[in-house]
Amino acid sequence: MGALCHFPPPCHSSLSKLLSNSKSQGVGSRTRRRSSSFSIKGSTTAFVPLEHSESTSLGDITRSDFPILRQKVNGRDLVYMDNAATSQKPNYVLKALKEYYEFSNSNVHRGVHYLSQKATTAYENAREKVADFINASDHREIVFTRNATEAINLVANSWGDVNLGDGDEILLTVAEHHSAIVPWQIVAKKKGASLKYVGLTTGEVPDIEKLKKALSNKTKLVVTHHVSNTLGSVHPIEDIVIWSHEVGARVLLDACQSVPHMMVDVQKLNVDFLVASSHKMCGPTGIGFLYGKIDLLSSMPPFLGGGEMISDVFQDYSTYADPPSRFEAGTPAIAEAVGLGAAIEYLSRIGMQRIHDYERELADYLYYSLTSIPNVRVYGPVPSEFVHRAALCSFNVKNIHPTDIATILNEEHGVAIRSGHHCAQPLHRYFGVNASARASLYFYNTKEEVDHFIQALRETINFFSM
Repeated sequence: MGALCHFPPPCHSSLSKLLSNSKSQGVGSRTRRRSSSFSIKGSTTAFVPLEHSESTSLGDITRSDFPILRQKVNGRDLVYMDNAATSQKPNYVLKALKEYYEFSNSNVHRGVHYLSQKATTAYENAREKVADFINASDHREIVFTRNATEAINLVANSWGDVNLGDGDEILLTVAEHHSAIVPWQIVAKKKGASLKYVGLTTGEVPDIEKLKKALSNKTKLVVTHHVSNTLGSVHPIEDIVIWSHEVGARVLLDACQSVPHMMVDVQKLNVDFLVASSHKMCGPTGIGFLYGKIDLLSSMPPFLGGGEMISDVFQDYSTYADPPSRFEAGTPAIAEAVGLGAAIEYLSRIGMQRIHDYERELADYLYYSLTSIPNVRVYGPVPSEFVHRAALCSFNVKNIHPTDIATILNEEHGVAIRSGHHCAQPLHRYFGVNASARASLYFYNTKEEVDHFIQALRETINFFSM
């Protein structure tokens, strides 16, 4: 890549360059309920602003925080563009995980000794950071799960098992992730309910008007994404919630592709449930969360049985704890929760609005760069003043399999993209294809990397055309 993709050497955390802006952007402006007693040594509060050029991009500023991005792949500088699948982790998060295990490791909620109290405080503070990040009204509305998939399964097997019956309908779009489809197929079959799908407009976004018309008194739940992991389209969630609530339906929002990239306010959206995953937002794998309105969570039965989720256990019956403990059976992913809390601190100090604005620039740049290549078909809407795309593009090249493209990009150019159906087979069948390639960006990517990817793609296409 030459000078286009030079990775600067490690320096003081680049977050120091951003602190001056963080108080007015993103969640940094929200009032904390209480500060965390779990601290990352020498790096929790005092970030001294460093000078940087006005023309320096957010990607250039932050990428030195991510050591994994400084490596080479097959002799080439790594260009990582598979962020819709999982994001990379900054030093700030890696250090939080290391320090938790070195100085705080213990089981939570079960001991009166120093380490147990310290671990419990760190774990519960992480819950409060999540609640603040999405502006939940109560930290009890946050349930830690293994991932967003488990969070959806929790709702399906708890709320769904109680509230769905024969003839009821679950409304979805054809663009949903498998994790938002399969759990409801299983529960619907058991309860006699059915799934009803809404297709796309000619502009290749979910048809919201048809969704509105499909709502009826049979609709008990609307399951929808906030941002499509394949189309890059953004849903008008506030409108969908208003329409759904008018017919008495609840709304479950898959926010895996929105929470890491923009400000998400659950009180403003008024969704009933929301799910997201840590690993897509600079946090560790193995943990995600469910947001649920406290009255709904309080009315739901447990999803799993065991320790921690009980009030009292007798030989022939048990009583259950209040939310969120009711849904967190057994020893939780404590270190991972701490890591998620650190990721939220990191993102908040950058500023979610700043991340969103920068990624909008990247999104348009990526889209128009791709569509400038002959025989490339990009799925999803055309960006405009009124239509905003996420910073990802799923695409196909005429007569070349997407996996062949991804393989050559990796082996010859060090570019990491995804190929396959992206856990969205119904959507791919809608387009009449089995798979697509996908390039997905995050705030640590740069336009120079997009340029390198586009040149590499052109060379790859020429290779297969010889």
